[in-house]
Amino acid sequence: SYADPAKRLELYFRPTDPYCHPVCANRFPTSTVLLRVKRRTTKKKQLDGAEGTQPGVRFEMEILGAVATVYKFQGMSDFQYLAMHSSPDGKQTSMYDKVLMLKPEKEDFFNRELPLYIPPPIFSRLDTPVDYFYRPDIQHREGYNNPQVSGENLIGLSRARRPHNAIFVNFDDEEIPTKPLDAAVQTWKKVCTNPVDKKVEEELRKLFEVRPVWSRNAVKANISVHPDKLKLLLPYLAYYMLTGPWRSLWVRFGYDPRKHPEAKIYQVLDFRIRCGMKYGYAPNDMPVKAKRSTYNYSLPITVKKPVSHTVSVHDLKQGLGTSGASGAKNPASSRYKLKESIYIFREGALPPYRQMFYQLCDLNVESLQKIIRRNDGTESECTERDGWCLPKTSDDLRDTMSLMIKQIIRSTRPALFSSTTSSEDGKEQLAYESGEEEDDEEEEEEDFKPSDGSENEMETEILDYV
Repeated sequence: SYADPAKRLELYFRPTDPYCHPVCANRFPTSTVLLRVKRRTTKKKQLDGAEGTQPGVRFEMEILGAVATVYKFQGMSDFQYLAMHSSPDGKQTSMYDKVLMLKPEKEDFFNRELPLYIPPPIFSRLDTPVDYFYRPDIQHREGYNNPQVSGENLIGLSRARRPHNAIFVNFDDEEIPTKPLDAAVQTWKKVCTNPVDKKVEEELRKLFEVRPVWSRNAVKANISVHPDKLKLLLPYLAYYMLTGPWRSLWVRFGYDPRKHPEAKIYQVLDFRIRCGMKYGYAPNDMPVKAKRSTYNYSLPITVKKPVSHTVSVHDLKQGLGTSGASGAKNPASSRYKLKESIYIFREGALPPYRQMFYQLCDLNVESLQKIIRRNDGTESECTERDGWCLPKTSDDLRDTMSLMIKQIIRSTRPALFSSTTSSEDGKEQLAYESGEEEDDEEEEEEDFKPSDGSENEMETEILDYV
């Protein structure tokens, strides 16, 4: 606990009881000293011939050192749950010897008839008293009607759905949109009130003229725009593909990639770094960190992080994040730009995350482009799985990319592959540029992640607009 400043110190009143709930102490800096105090008592005879003795007390103090950190238990102890059973006559019976298996037991131990014992799944996340403010009645927008309550829908919606400013298109849809929704136009015109926003709009229009299909991360790497403004600008200039080979991508209004074979290079590739013992390395051995993990959930034994500020329409009107404050680290021209590695795959460099969504034209490796161009000029049918590419093209690309990444990890951590045979070395030998380790470390410190709340970028973008 002391080694991690974000951890709280736990105290268990019953350390041997697995059902004991701890109390937590918060960490505070201090400037104090640690004293050792000794109390010495000596016996002295009383004067004037009186009987008995009078004790004498003397204190000795010694400074042992300075204290820079203290832990204070300021919270409540919360509930303590015991493995007990209450009989109808009010008698309490301990069940620890019946529910805890302290040694290997025979089958009879598991077939015994026991009273039902269900411990609570979770305790309170808060250990300090707070004032609870009940929510007022929800104020819905005009035109909202509560859903009909039926046997299939017993729980109504807690709030009105957000306006559908983005247009979603499935691969099976016959028609594609040629213009944005009126709500998207009005929303963008409402916040586009300064020259910087109009410049960003023109830059994004030029991007869609050069390439009709873009991913959101690719846009972020080419223009500097606040993420909340980009969320309003994209539905104004493009529609979103939900399924098919261009899923999770933004397509220029009026452009149908299903009718143009040259749109093959804009298809998406869902690539995930393979890990496991059969690949020679475990997940913890990879230099690429996971974006998030359920194992990091450790409330309430960790200090809470500050809540991010909610962005309002008024903030967007004032040019939030586009003009830049004085003393900011990055200039306004590149303040929100991501690195090219967030959407471009290059030989000799590791992806910044374990799951990436690449467009085929952004795979800057000649061997990968040869796989993509195997049927150039002979494309005859656009399928939902492979698009304009040959069948199994995505599988071949993933196999080749995985082999390249394995070679990079092999070069950075040769001890993981010490048992690999020389024949495999010959098959998997791939060239890589030196000095990529420093670049990889920098790529892990991205200010903006590919997705804000999910491992699946497509799912996250849909939640942003629905």
